[in-house]
Amino acid sequence: MYENQTSSQNNEFTIMEDSGYIKEQHQEILLGKEEGLDVSLYSNPELNWLQMEQIRMGIKDKVDVSKYADPSFSYETMKQIRLSFYSSIDLIPYVHRGFVDDELEQIRLALEDELPIDTWLTDDMYVQQIYEIRIGLYEGLDVSIYATSHYNWMQMKEIRLGLEKKLKVSFYTNFLFSHWQMKEIRLGLEAGLDVSSYAKLIFSGTDMKQKREKLLAEKTTKHATSNKPGIDLDAYVKKDFSILVENDGNKAFAYIPWFPGNRVTEADIYDALEKRGIVIGIKDDVITDMIKKRRMNEKILIAEGTPAEAGKNGWYEFFVRLDLPRIPAPLPDGGVDYVNIEAFEMVDEGQKIAVYHPAEKGIDGQNVFGEVLHANKGLEKKPLKGEGFTIAPDGVTYLARISGKFEYINGRIIISNMIIVNEDVTAVTGKLEVDGSVYVIGSVYSGGSIEATGDIIVEHNVETAKLVAGGNVMIKKGSCSKHDCFIDAKGEVSGSFFESANINAEGNVKANYIMNSDINTMGKVIVSGSKGVLLGGKIRAVRGVDTYNLGNSSHIKTFLEVGRNELYDKQQAVFAEKRERILEELSMLEDKWNKILQSLPPDRDQAVALIKKLNATIVAKDHELAELDANISKLTNITNQDMKAIFVRGNAYEGTMIEINKIKYMLQTHVNRVIFKQKNKIVVAVKL
Repeated sequence: MYENQTSSQNNEFTIMEDSGYIKEQHQEILLGKEEGLDVSLYSNPELNWLQMEQIRMGIKDKVDVSKYADPSFSYETMKQIRLSFYSSIDLIPYVHRGFVDDELEQIRLALEDELPIDTWLTDDMYVQQIYEIRIGLYEGLDVSIYATSHYNWMQMKEIRLGLEKKLKVSFYTNFLFSHWQMKEIRLGLEAGLDVSSYAKLIFSGTDMKQKREKLLAEKTTKHATSNKPGIDLDAYVKKDFSILVENDGNKAFAYIPWFPGNRVTEADIYDALEKRGIVIGIKDDVITDMIKKRRMNEKILIAEGTPAEAGKNGWYEFFVRLDLPRIPAPLPDGGVDYVNIEAFEMVDEGQKIAVYHPAEKGIDGQNVFGEVLHANKGLEKKPLKGEGFTIAPDGVTYLARISGKFEYINGRIIISNMIIVNEDVTAVTGKLEVDGSVYVIGSVYSGGSIEATGDIIVEHNVETAKLVAGGNVMIKKGSCSKHDCFIDAKGEVSGSFFESANINAEGNVKANYIMNSDINTMGKVIVSGSKGVLLGGKIRAVRGVDTYNLGNSSHIKTFLEVGRNELYDKQQAVFAEKRERILEELSMLEDKWNKILQSLPPDRDQAVALIKKLNATIVAKDHELAELDANISKLTNITNQDMKAIFVRGNAYEGTMIEINKIKYMLQTHVNRVIFKQKNKIVVAVKL
């Protein structure tokens, strides 16, 4: 008999607490479920809703969210890692170096443009410095002049602006100059002044500004030489204007300030353009109009180059459907339509699956100085990986190597053998054993038996039969027997309903109702829809249970064991045994390493090859151990006492017996919309 471990009185729950999620977090989890995603990957109260959003978007786009689903990462860091996957860029090494958020964005943008950012990047640089280096590289400037952490980002910017405008920046590249001092020297160079008189450390930025303005005033007040002897026109005529080069040297502007006596001619403008080396895209009609109409105090575009056009990125054209819904459509009551789902796509041997269209070259441009602006070629995509296909001699066409089931999962093509059975499977049919997947057009009746290394999909029903799958099992209309139906799957088991079934699965078990069944799963048991019910039988689910209704008003006994149950213990024992074996293999490899070092072959190349081979084996084994430890930790974490073990979204009836992490509890009264979880050493109810 299960015993009530709470201090409840009058057959009602007295231990209630908040669910632990705020509204925005709930919304992200709900969105993920509506999109058919595995929300368990981000159902963690330690993640804020912005972090959840980035993980949800990554799952939706089929990227490896495990690389960034870490509460210690900010949502912006998560975003940059997610975006990097789309360009096949690995930002994780930069994360390990300490770069975060906007810093990662600048690095990602540089790598996407194939800029050699790593040549200049140091761990002590921050976002604005990285930005200045990236922009300089993009513009084809000699960034070696300023790409060092000796300069702050404002100093870097002043040097970059000078390089853009073809100025002699050596006047102010001394890192002891403040950015204010650098700016005054740069402005003087732009105005054509002799800055050597004030480009000295002894002058402050304010001193430099005064000296620059004095030199500029002297320049603009010089008198033009008159053809008439004895008459000095300098007091009446002035020629003050600026030529500004912007947009990476692609645009040149003229600016003529208004003040009495300022008379600038077309010849003055053309003379200034020639001195600055501006020879391309000069707008003669604009210059004429500017002078004729005396357009002053106005920044006017007088020369414009042709910008470079980046090439188109490489892309794959697929000739099979990639948009098959891997998650069944919802029914009006919130249940799941397992009957009408298209579970897979079939291909024939030799069928064209995809063609890769290589990246295209861009179109070079030209700036106003006549310099060629080299266009970036589009980014190439990595070759597709997977199994069951070949690449044609042209190197871009992907062909099915075998006839079978086509899947495109996480960027990988998987074509596996599939046997299509166009009749019912019965005892007369005999035991069906398949190296691959099986699709039964009809049903599996009494005595039918199927064993497959891949998936098993049954279009109609399963009765008293045995199904063993190395992948998933889907029974579209469901399974009903007298406890003589046995289903064993390395993946998920799903169907419209299961009644009196015996199910063992490593993945989730999903249906619209489950009755009087014996289920053992390392995953979750999920019952969908407002009419969905989990009733009778014994359910052992390590990762928990999610159902609409639990039990019924007739008080039929329903047993639930979740968390660290017998299945959990067995899995941890398997992990422990595997870990011990890996450690023994590592120890043997290390002994072998020591022996080899003591007696290396005399031939150097042979010795190096031997060391490399053994080292690679040790590294691979280390990775295997790290992956195993991650799985052990993950299993431990998801079954800790904070796990929300059992969701009941509708009604839970008395007669249900619950065991969470081996702590037993009997439900003695009808409740609704609750979560059962462990708190300390008791089972509590959490209001949804």
